[in-house]
Amino acid sequence: MKPELQALTSENIVDFLGSIFDRRGGEEYLGEPVTMGEHMLQGATLAEQNGQSEEIIVGALLHDIGHFTSEFGTFTMNDTEDRHHEDAGADVLERFFPTIVTDCCRHHVAAKRYLCATRPEYFRRLSEASVHSLNLQGGPMTSEEAKDFEQNPNLDAIIAVRYLDDAGKKAGMNTPDFWHFAPMVQRLVDRQKKPIGVIAVQFRE
Repeated sequence: MKPELQALTSENIVDFLGSIFDRRGGEEYLGEPVTMGEHMLQGATLAEQNGQSEEIIVGALLHDIGHFTSEFGTFTMNDTEDRHHEDAGADVLERFFPTIVTDCCRHHVAAKRYLCATRPEYFRRLSEASVHSLNLQGGPMTSEEAKDFEQNPNLDAIIAVRYLDDAGKKAGMNTPDFWHFAPMVQRLVDRQKKPIGVIAVQFRE
């Protein structure tokens, strides 16, 4: 893990994530008509407007953060192999957020593969860029993979964030910036804090 990621704490993680939106949110998003920042902010805004839980709102806000923190870099339409941005992002988030948020990040790619396998109409709604990335990510799940995926206790939240991911690609949509959501993000971080003694035991292991 990069040194700057190792230095993250529950006190500075929200500012770190916000700085990513501020510095790099204007980068191209996978050939879509929105930037990376616009895409994630749209998902979070739609979740908030529809009365979703804070976990789903923050899951939508941060699901693609791995595009910025990953050593694999950002996906392009010229890629010939997957860059696993979902794992890169989840590996950072899992230190600070409830499992439901981390799962929404780690499994949003798998959710696309699952929905393509179990809901035929879903595939027809995917953008060209999303179809391209699907092919790199293994295509629709097999029936066995789908059954295993359905065992995740956070399945409903993961699927909800997947649909928000697909919806957050509207050119010209007005959204608040990251800092509108920052208090909510911090609340989830604070909820996940572990007692110092527990952390010490985990480090000794």
